[in-house]
Amino acid sequence: MSDVVVVVGAGSIGQAIARRVSVGKEVLLADLRAENAEAAAEVLRDAGYNVTTASVDVADRSSVRDLVQRATELGDVKGLIHAAGVSPSQASPETILHVDLFGTAVVLEEFGGVIAAGGSGVVISSQSGHRLPALTPEEDRQLATAPTDELLELDLVRGIEDPLHAYQVSKRGNSLRVKAEAVRWGKRGARLNSISPGIVYTPLARDELTGPRGAGYRRMLELSPAGRGGSPDEVGAVGALLMGPDGGFITGSDILMDGGVTASYFYGELAPNADA
Repeated sequence: MSDVVVVVGAGSIGQAIARRVSVGKEVLLADLRAENAEAAAEVLRDAGYNVTTASVDVADRSSVRDLVQRATELGDVKGLIHAAGVSPSQASPETILHVDLFGTAVVLEEFGGVIAAGGSGVVISSQSGHRLPALTPEEDRQLATAPTDELLELDLVRGIEDPLHAYQVSKRGNSLRVKAEAVRWGKRGARLNSISPGIVYTPLARDELTGPRGAGYRRMLELSPAGRGGSPDEVGAVGALLMGPDGGFITGSDILMDGGVTASYFYGELAPNADA
């Protein structure tokens, strides 16, 4: 049977990772919008990749299960790239929590039941999860291990009204969920990690940079140690490390790559009291 790499989310970052880890494999590229998946697939096909497309709503377990079945019909699932999500400028708190928090947990749970030995996965989280104030150990445990269908009923999740706070909680939840799921994936001989990018130049980032919080995001770039945003290819290089043989001893980890924005937020010019 063929080795299959599943890409959930047809955006620039998912494509960048897929190009590095999918040579000679079957790629199943899924997105909420079929036209987005097909457009990205055409680019990959033109570069010599074997690509099949599908539609998926990660916030709908039955839709994710259909995608899992489609993947296993193609071959052995050796890779999962989960890059689907919505941002604070794109969606309501409810939608963010359903897609970014619950949806990610569903994808990891369902694909964790079929990932092949020697396989690996990577979840695209966000720097925002690192700037959320510390949670209690019990809250961390709940985000990591609560039954997936109960995630949205947790006390720290219910009643969130601010999109940014919903996004931060969701992304903190992603990295914690990856830690817990990595234990389960390990029993199948597979690895799982996450990447928390900062501002990477994608359509989603463009929405943020031109949205209601745009001035703040532009200030982040100006005052960060790197002094710039990132590129999808830079995230793709880290994704390839985590999914490939050179990353064989890395699992249950989150890689923060934000040009030093988070470091500056805590200890530099971006700190809330820096001008005090």
